[in-house]
Amino acid sequence: MIYVTVGTQLPFDRMVRAMDSWAARRGRYDVFAQIGRSSYEPSTIEWVRFLTPEDNARCLDRADLIVSHAGTGTIIDALQRCKPIIVFPRRMEFGEHRTDHQMATARRFEQRGLVCVVENETVLETLLEGSEKVMAVATAISDYASEELIRFLTSHLAAD
Repeated sequence: MIYVTVGTQLPFDRMVRAMDSWAARRGRYDVFAQIGRSSYEPSTIEWVRFLTPEDNARCLDRADLIVSHAGTGTIIDALQRCKPIIVFPRRMEFGEHRTDHQMATARRFEQRGLVCVVENETVLETLLEGSEKVMAVATAISDYASEELIRFLTSHLAAD
């Protein structure tokens, strides 16, 4: 199953529409989306507006691939489960967010080799077609801070 999630705060019609269109053209009926306040309602993929935290966790657990906005919580949840994730950041220029912080967040995770980032619908579809590349990215992360982070924080807090 491909699990698509836009989070709970803002609509993300561009991503929802792209996934619905791709699924329709490819005859994919294994896509489930949490669309939040999006005004676009998919015609091919199954969807709900919101999920309880427990239902969201079940979708993450069942997913073979996750396509998500660049919400840190969703990215971390996917990585803790060692699930491959395509991150599609909301963009300020399209009125999807107030800043482009999602792009910065996504790029930081990408630099660490943890996620695949797409900036538009065309790249999303190309990546979905070659999803074996995405599957290779899936890396589990720990529930705990790294020793490097702990040392950094300790040294800076001790300096104050």
